[in-house]
Amino acid sequence: MQSSPIRDLIVGLFVVSGLLALAYLTFQVGGLSLRTRGGFTLYAAFDDIGGLKTRAPVSVSGVKVGQVTDVELDDWLRARVTLDLDPGYELPIDTTARIQTSGVLGDQFVALEAGGGEDMLRSGEEIEFTESALSLERLVGKFVNDAGLEED
Repeated sequence: MQSSPIRDLIVGLFVVSGLLALAYLTFQVGGLSLRTRGGFTLYAAFDDIGGLKTRAPVSVSGVKVGQVTDVELDDWLRARVTLDLDPGYELPIDTTARIQTSGVLGDQFVALEAGGGEDMLRSGEEIEFTESALSLERLVGKFVNDAGLEED
């Protein structure tokens, strides 16, 4: 039984397109990108970063504008987070960085809230106003301990 060359070509193209789609989805789920962001780098120091990891998204008003590229300890034993942002965005110097959780048990990301200042942050500068991650265990412990202190 012989197969036609046209049918073999169509099946081959279908298999190749399926493999390309699988490779694309692998990169998207893994958070990897083939293009570089452009190198607009900002830094933010937090007292507690919770479960924040490298390649976590950075967003402004819910729109992804970059990702976390590094997390390390600074000289004061605070977590210093390196943010790699798209170069097309300008953020005021009084911008706030906050670590938030997507959903109840979701991954953590850095949310930037633009301030109202006229001066803009430049690449390599540090965001001065930060808000650390909210620890659910710490909140429950505080609630339990505070509830037990009430005596009449």
